[in-house]
Amino acid sequence: MSRVIRAAVFQTAWTGDKESMIEVHEQAVRDAAAQGAQVLCFQELFYGPYFCQVQDPAFYAYAERVPDGPVVERFRALAREHGIVLVLPVYEEEQPGVLYNTAAVIDADGSYLGKYRKHHIPQVRGFWEKFYFKPGNAGWPVFDTAVGKVGVYICYDRHFPEGWRALGLAGAEIVFNPSATSRGLSRYLWQLEQPAAAAANEYFVGAINRVGVEDLGDNDFYGTSYFVDPEAQFVGEVASDKESELVVRDLDLAKLREVRDRWQFYRDRRPEAYEPLTGP
Repeated sequence: MSRVIRAAVFQTAWTGDKESMIEVHEQAVRDAAAQGAQVLCFQELFYGPYFCQVQDPAFYAYAERVPDGPVVERFRALAREHGIVLVLPVYEEEQPGVLYNTAAVIDADGSYLGKYRKHHIPQVRGFWEKFYFKPGNAGWPVFDTAVGKVGVYICYDRHFPEGWRALGLAGAEIVFNPSATSRGLSRYLWQLEQPAAAAANEYFVGAINRVGVEDLGDNDFYGTSYFVDPEAQFVGEVASDKESELVVRDLDLAKLREVRDRWQFYRDRRPEAYEPLTGP
């Protein structure tokens, strides 16, 4: 029996200042809702530049409390106004000096459902994230939203299969992977890892990446956001590699049962044999 939801992701370029970046995303909420979208996810650290290209404590000022900070509050009101579930990747300050790369999940009535904190933190040229973030410590939550069970896995996390599986075991039906990833070594993985994770864990994945070259460095963010189904098939076209784009797709969540009944990966798991995998 069909169970279709309309889902959206939004990729865009840095506008040059925080307030105009927020306004661009507020308009994306309105545009998505006008197209009938019921859930929308933004790109990683959506209201700022990808400041991890440099190591500068001035960017700590982008962090705010979650859920009580001003950006999350603004989008809670928009979610309530338009009846849309929002996944908001933000810079979180738990307390001064304790900062996380976080996604807040807002239900369609504007209620705050909880947060996911990015677990895996890179520290390589152009991605100096350990300067800005502590590793996530809040587990692998799945949020029971108005459109179904939603999980989040942020950017560099996607290279680690364990979290993808943890989200599936927790009942995720769609997992959003907001990112800031640039042309270069990881490009070939972009349309490989998320479809593979969707197939291995038998859920939908929405992959979101920003676009453009920002004035903090030479990272060229290549967009190409997309949705992929539990058979690793793209749902509609992949987005532009250069332009801002709102991607809206219909996802039939009934397909999850069909695929899981066919393959039975969850039945045939052998967790009692995996203990060595949890060692150092």
